[in-house]
Amino acid sequence: MSTAAADSHPQANRSPFPLLVLGAIGVVFGDIGTSPLYALKEVFGSAHGMALTEANVLGALSLIFWTLAVVVTAKYVALIMRADNHGEGGILALLALVVRLTRDNKRLRYVLGVLGVFGATLFYGDAVITPAISVLSAVEGLEVVAPQLHPFVVPVSLTVLIGLFVIQAFGTGRVGVFFGPLTALW
Repeated sequence: MSTAAADSHPQANRSPFPLLVLGAIGVVFGDIGTSPLYALKEVFGSAHGMALTEANVLGALSLIFWTLAVVVTAKYVALIMRADNHGEGGILALLALVVRLTRDNKRLRYVLGVLGVFGATLFYGDAVITPAISVLSAVEGLEVVAPQLHPFVVPVSLTVLIGLFVIQAFGTGRVGVFFGPLTALW
C-alpha cells in the first residue's frame, strides 16, 4: 500500500492497543471495580457513623484507590508474574513447579503439595461465590445514595449475574468489550 493510500485512510494506521487495554480492564479489573461500591457502603453505613461529606468521600476513595494500586503492583506485578512454569501460571502450574523443584525431599514435596491443593480449593471456592457476593454487595451499595431502590436489589443483581454469565459463554473478549468501558467509566 502506498503512503498516499495509507494517509487517505486514517483508520489503517491506528493501533489496536488502546482497545485491547480497555478490554483487559473489563476482564481483569471487573471484580476489583465492584469492591469500592460495597466498601463505600460500609464506610458510610450507620455502623461506623462516618459523615457523608465531600472530604470523607474523597478520603475513602483515595484509600481504596491506593490500596488497590499497591496490592496489584506488589502482589501481581512484582510477585505472581515472576513465578511461572514454562509460561503457565496459576495455582496448579505453580504446584507442578514446586513438585519438580522439591523432588529430592519427599516430605517437603508432600507438605507443599497439600498446601497447593488447599490453595486451589480456596481459589475455586472463591471463584464460585465471589461473583454473587460482589454483584449483590455492589447493588446494595446503591442503597446508600437511594434507599428507595431496596426492593430492586435482588432483581437487579440477578439480572447482572445472568447477563454476565450469558456474555461470558461467548468468551472473555466479549466480557471485556462490555465491561471494559463500564469499569473505565467507574
